[in-house]
Amino acid sequence: MGHWNRGFELLRAQRIHVAPGLTAAELAQAEERFQFRFPPDLAEFLREGLPTGDGFPRWRTLDATLSRQFGWPLEGMLFDVECNGFWVDEWGERPEDLEAAKRIATEAVRAAPVLVPVYAHRYLPAEPLEAGNPVISVHQTDIICYGHDLASYFEAEWGVGYQAAVRHELCRPIRFWPVG
Repeated sequence: MGHWNRGFELLRAQRIHVAPGLTAAELAQAEERFQFRFPPDLAEFLREGLPTGDGFPRWRTLDATLSRQFGWPLEGMLFDVECNGFWVDEWGERPEDLEAAKRIATEAVRAAPVLVPVYAHRYLPAEPLEAGNPVISVHQTDIICYGHDLASYFEAEWGVGYQAAVRHELCRPIRFWPVG
Protein backbone atom coordinates (compact mmCIF):
# COMPACT_ATOMS: atom_id res chain seq x y z
CA MET A 1 0.00 0.00 0.00
CA GLY A 2 1.18 3.52 -0.62
CA HIS A 3 -0.49 6.89 -0.48
CA TRP A 4 -3.75 5.48 0.88
CA ASN A 5 -2.36 3.64 3.93
CA ARG A 6 -4.33 5.81 6.37
CA GLY A 7 -7.61 5.17 4.56
CA PHE A 8 -7.02 1.43 4.61
CA GLU A 9 -6.02 1.53 8.30
CA LEU A 10 -9.29 3.31 9.14
CA LEU A 11 -11.32 0.76 7.20
CA ARG A 12 -9.58 -2.23 8.78
CA ALA A 13 -10.01 -0.72 12.26
CA GLN A 14 -13.77 -0.91 11.59
CA ARG A 15 -13.39 -4.56 10.52
CA ILE A 16 -13.99 -3.71 6.88
CA HIS A 17 -12.31 -6.20 4.57
CA VAL A 18 -9.96 -4.73 1.97
CA ALA A 19 -9.43 -7.06 -0.99
CA PRO A 20 -6.58 -6.78 -3.48
CA GLY A 21 -6.94 -3.71 -5.67
CA LEU A 22 -8.57 -3.51 -9.06
CA THR A 23 -6.54 -4.06 -12.20
CA ALA A 24 -6.39 -1.52 -15.00
CA ALA A 25 -8.70 -3.82 -17.00
CA GLU A 26 -11.25 -3.95 -14.15
CA LEU A 27 -11.23 -0.16 -13.83
CA ALA A 28 -11.71 0.21 -17.59
CA GLN A 29 -14.56 -2.31 -17.58
CA ALA A 30 -16.40 -0.34 -14.88
CA GLU A 31 -15.84 2.92 -16.76
CA GLU A 32 -17.21 1.41 -19.95
CA ARG A 33 -20.22 -0.22 -18.26
CA PHE A 34 -21.31 2.95 -16.43
CA GLN A 35 -20.01 5.56 -18.94
CA PHE A 36 -17.69 7.62 -16.74
CA ARG A 37 -14.00 7.98 -15.92
CA PHE A 38 -12.64 7.43 -12.43
CA PRO A 39 -11.05 10.58 -11.01
CA PRO A 40 -7.33 9.84 -10.54
CA ASP A 41 -7.40 9.74 -6.72
CA LEU A 42 -10.26 7.23 -6.61
CA ALA A 43 -8.63 5.13 -9.33
CA GLU A 44 -5.35 5.10 -7.39
CA PHE A 45 -7.14 4.14 -4.17
CA LEU A 46 -9.02 1.29 -5.86
CA ARG A 47 -5.81 0.00 -7.49
CA GLU A 48 -4.22 -0.21 -4.03
CA GLY A 49 -7.15 -1.94 -2.33
CA LEU A 50 -10.84 -2.67 -2.71
CA PRO A 51 -13.09 -2.26 0.35
CA THR A 52 -15.82 -4.89 0.38
CA GLY A 53 -18.98 -5.47 2.35
CA ASP A 54 -22.33 -3.82 2.85
CA GLY A 55 -22.56 -0.39 1.27
CA PHE A 56 -19.38 -0.63 -0.79
CA PRO A 57 -19.61 -0.63 -4.59
CA ARG A 58 -19.13 -4.08 -6.09
CA TRP A 59 -16.58 -3.01 -8.67
CA ARG A 60 -15.49 -6.56 -9.48
CA THR A 61 -18.95 -7.89 -10.30
CA LEU A 62 -20.60 -4.74 -11.72
CA ASP A 63 -23.89 -6.19 -10.52
CA ALA A 64 -27.44 -4.87 -10.10
CA THR A 65 -26.60 -3.48 -6.66
CA LEU A 66 -23.92 -1.26 -8.20
CA SER A 67 -26.33 -0.20 -10.95
CA ARG A 68 -28.82 0.82 -8.26
CA GLN A 69 -26.13 2.83 -6.43
CA PHE A 70 -25.46 4.77 -9.63
CA GLY A 71 -29.21 5.36 -9.97
CA TRP A 72 -29.97 6.50 -6.40
CA PRO A 73 -29.22 10.23 -6.94
CA LEU A 74 -31.71 10.42 -9.84
CA GLU A 75 -34.24 8.24 -8.02
CA GLY A 76 -34.06 10.46 -4.93
CA MET A 77 -34.36 13.65 -6.92
CA LEU A 78 -37.41 12.32 -8.80
CA PHE A 79 -39.00 11.37 -5.47
CA ASP A 80 -38.60 14.95 -4.28
CA VAL A 81 -39.92 16.34 -7.58
CA GLU A 82 -43.00 14.13 -7.23
CA CYS A 83 -43.65 14.18 -3.49
CA ASN A 84 -42.02 17.34 -2.15
CA GLY A 85 -42.43 19.88 -4.94
CA PHE A 86 -38.69 20.08 -5.58
CA TRP A 87 -37.75 22.17 -8.61
CA VAL A 88 -34.66 24.07 -9.74
CA ASP A 89 -35.18 27.53 -11.26
CA GLU A 90 -32.59 26.83 -13.98
CA TRP A 91 -34.88 24.09 -15.36
CA GLY A 92 -37.44 26.71 -16.35
CA GLU A 93 -41.07 26.86 -15.34
CA ARG A 94 -42.26 23.64 -13.75
CA PRO A 95 -44.78 21.85 -15.98
CA GLU A 96 -48.19 21.07 -14.54
CA ASP A 97 -47.84 17.51 -15.82
CA LEU A 98 -45.82 15.43 -13.33
CA GLU A 99 -44.37 13.14 -16.00
CA ALA A 100 -43.13 16.14 -17.99
CA ALA A 101 -41.54 17.58 -14.83
CA LYS A 102 -39.84 14.25 -14.13
CA ARG A 103 -38.51 14.11 -17.71
CA ILE A 104 -36.94 17.55 -17.33
CA ALA A 105 -35.36 16.59 -13.99
CA THR A 106 -34.09 13.32 -15.48
CA GLU A 107 -32.48 15.15 -18.42
CA ALA A 108 -30.82 17.60 -16.02
CA VAL A 109 -29.36 14.82 -13.86
CA ARG A 110 -28.16 12.87 -16.90
CA ALA A 111 -26.38 16.00 -18.18
CA ALA A 112 -24.70 16.54 -14.79
CA PRO A 113 -21.36 15.03 -13.76
CA VAL A 114 -21.70 11.33 -12.95
CA LEU A 115 -21.62 10.59 -9.24
CA VAL A 116 -19.34 7.61 -8.63
CA PRO A 117 -20.37 5.47 -5.64
CA VAL A 118 -17.83 5.37 -2.81
CA TYR A 119 -19.89 3.95 0.05
CA ALA A 120 -23.66 3.74 0.59
CA HIS A 121 -25.03 7.16 -0.45
CA ARG A 122 -21.60 8.83 -0.54
CA TYR A 123 -20.32 9.75 -4.00
CA LEU A 124 -17.30 11.27 -5.69
CA PRO A 125 -18.17 13.40 -8.75
CA ALA A 126 -16.42 12.18 -11.89
CA GLU A 127 -15.88 15.79 -13.01
CA PRO A 128 -13.61 17.58 -13.10
CA LEU A 129 -11.41 14.64 -14.02
CA GLU A 130 -8.73 15.48 -11.46
CA ALA A 131 -7.84 14.58 -7.90
CA GLY A 132 -9.44 16.51 -5.07
CA ASN A 133 -13.14 16.38 -5.83
CA PRO A 134 -15.30 16.39 -2.70
CA VAL A 135 -17.14 13.30 -1.52
CA ILE A 136 -20.79 14.23 -1.28
CA SER A 137 -23.58 12.59 0.63
CA VAL A 138 -26.73 12.39 -1.50
CA HIS A 139 -30.06 11.49 0.09
CA GLN A 140 -32.85 12.62 -2.21
CA THR A 141 -32.12 16.35 -2.67
CA ASP A 142 -30.27 16.65 0.64
CA ILE A 143 -26.71 16.99 -0.66
CA ILE A 144 -23.79 17.81 1.62
CA CYS A 145 -20.03 17.75 1.38
CA TYR A 146 -18.90 14.76 3.43
CA GLY A 147 -15.22 15.18 2.69
CA HIS A 148 -13.42 17.99 0.88
CA ASP A 149 -11.45 15.23 -0.83
CA LEU A 150 -11.25 11.44 -0.67
CA ALA A 151 -8.75 11.36 2.21
CA SER A 152 -10.80 13.71 4.41
CA TYR A 153 -13.87 11.62 3.62
CA PHE A 154 -12.22 8.53 5.14
CA GLU A 155 -11.43 10.52 8.27
CA ALA A 156 -15.01 11.83 8.44
CA GLU A 157 -16.65 8.44 7.92
CA TRP A 158 -14.31 6.12 9.83
CA GLY A 159 -11.78 8.28 11.67
CA VAL A 160 -11.99 11.48 13.68
CA GLY A 161 -15.56 12.22 12.64
CA TYR A 162 -17.40 14.57 10.35
CA GLN A 163 -17.03 17.80 12.32
CA ALA A 164 -13.27 17.39 12.77
CA ALA A 165 -12.42 16.14 9.27
CA VAL A 166 -14.45 18.20 6.82
CA ARG A 167 -13.39 21.72 5.91
CA HIS A 168 -16.34 23.00 3.90
CA GLU A 169 -14.40 25.97 2.56
CA LEU A 170 -12.18 23.45 0.74
CA CYS A 171 -15.10 21.64 -0.96
CA ARG A 172 -14.58 22.28 -4.66
CA PRO A 173 -17.76 23.47 -6.41
CA ILE A 174 -19.20 20.82 -8.70
CA ARG A 175 -21.37 21.67 -11.70
CA PHE A 176 -25.06 20.92 -10.95
CA TRP A 177 -24.45 19.25 -7.56
CA PRO A 178 -24.59 21.80 -4.71
CA VAL A 179 -22.04 20.80 -2.09
CA GLY A 180 -23.24 22.86 0.85
